[in-house]
Amino acid sequence: MRKSSFKMVSVLMAVLLMAGVLAGCGGTASNDIKIGILSEMTGGNATFGNSMANGAKMAIKEANAKGGLLGKQITAVIADNKSEPSESANAMTKLATQDKVVAVTGVFSSSNAIAASSVAEASKAPFLAVGATNPKVTVDEKTGKVKDYTFRVCFIDPFQGTVGANFVLNTLKLQKAAVLIDNSSDYSKGLSAFFKDAFTKGGGSILTEEAYLQKDQDFKTVLTKVKASNPEVIYVPGYYEEVGKIVKQARELGITAPIVGGDGWDSPKLVEVASAAALNNTYFTNHYSVDDTSPISKAFVDAYKKEYGQAPDAMAVLGYDAANVLIDAIKRANSTESGKIREALAATKDYPAVTGATTLNTTHDAVKSAVIIEMVDGKQTFKATVKP
Repeated sequence: MRKSSFKMVSVLMAVLLMAGVLAGCGGTASNDIKIGILSEMTGGNATFGNSMANGAKMAIKEANAKGGLLGKQITAVIADNKSEPSESANAMTKLATQDKVVAVTGVFSSSNAIAASSVAEASKAPFLAVGATNPKVTVDEKTGKVKDYTFRVCFIDPFQGTVGANFVLNTLKLQKAAVLIDNSSDYSKGLSAFFKDAFTKGGGSILTEEAYLQKDQDFKTVLTKVKASNPEVIYVPGYYEEVGKIVKQARELGITAPIVGGDGWDSPKLVEVASAAALNNTYFTNHYSVDDTSPISKAFVDAYKKEYGQAPDAMAVLGYDAANVLIDAIKRANSTESGKIREALAATKDYPAVTGATTLNTTHDAVKSAVIIEMVDGKQTFKATVKP
């Protein structure tokens, strides 16, 4: 081959290679707009993750049926974090660098969201967390600065813990509490701290504080210590697998005091693990109740039942809301550039979400109401709505 011909072939190959790279970058170079759904599809929080993903997929399906986004169809790219922080970081890396998504939504666990946000910040990938309530998700623990690219559509634990404490003090009229904390969970440690602070400031007292770890099976030793302190109420800010076992074993030990917790309880499997009878006289704070009779809620519940053959839980609704907030931000940005999407997310105000009008504040957290759920014969029963 002559030298000039070799140069021409080399230039052609370089052009083709660059075209391939650009075609794989997503956004405007692609025929679709890719949105990542990072979720706990397997592992200990799988019921949350699958509900979340179902809600997000339904929102994307509805948007595509209405013509898509910026003249293109939306493709959902689902990544499983296996309910583990390290896998959450790995999955976020893959979404941002290999799948070339323009933004990511999802994640229930605060520990998983904190791990994912580190990658999102480094890669400048807009990330809208769904159910992660610990303040460290959106605010850097070391610097105290708000993270540029990380947001969430749920309330945060200072609010949730205060709602729980005030419910115990003012509605249940109880002032002596025991607290069980999952020491392997940022969510549990954070929520318990805010509950204790609000509870003691409100005149209550913490009689004892015991710890456990995720995947523990036998809680009777710590529950025996709790029983000895004779509390009027027990606060358990954990996830449904451990909570179900704790409630069941507490009742087996003869503990009849009310047991109160947070949104980590919200799973159909809670009843399977604990039993309906054991869950009587238990309550938890949550993002949403299917008993909500507003037109927007009823429309969503009907559509979700038609799509998946079952009623939605709070994570399904939040997954749906998050995907819609993200789609709305991209639409307002009129761009798939990460910086413009970030700016549009930060400007979100009074978005008409199913879980209530959603505004993202200066710390990138949602300002919205909470609900109190009572378990009655194995069924979630709406108790009250608490506004921020």
